[in-house]
Amino acid sequence: MRLLLDTHSFLWFILNDARLSAKAAALIADANNEVNVSPASYWEIAIKISLGKYSAPGASDDFIEKQIAANDFRIQHIEPRHAAALAKLPFHHKDPFDRLIVAQAIVEQLPVVSGDKEFDKYPVARLW
Repeated sequence: MRLLLDTHSFLWFILNDARLSAKAAALIADANNEVNVSPASYWEIAIKISLGKYSAPGASDDFIEKQIAANDFRIQHIEPRHAAALAKLPFHHKDPFDRLIVAQAIVEQLPVVSGDKEFDKYPVARLW
């Protein structure tokens, strides 16, 4: 199965955070699944680091790149068709990073691994 991670799912998995549900952790860890990370996630993480809301162990670029590689995650690049889908989304969710992840999930027909119930207002499958 192909999956798209919400930012908190990505962080909680790589940091082994107990807030990640057991089901989500199992889906992400399953070698049979293709796990995708959006640039929106590492953009959001970088902003949170710059605002002092989060700190990464070491340089943030090294940390994110190493975790993506170490976990064999793939990058779900942002494409013009994702932006076009984003422009058509209703504003159920105000977070711009989550909205982009939703748009990518819709276009690519990927379930999103997220604890955020706001995703349920969109035509995407949310796994948690």
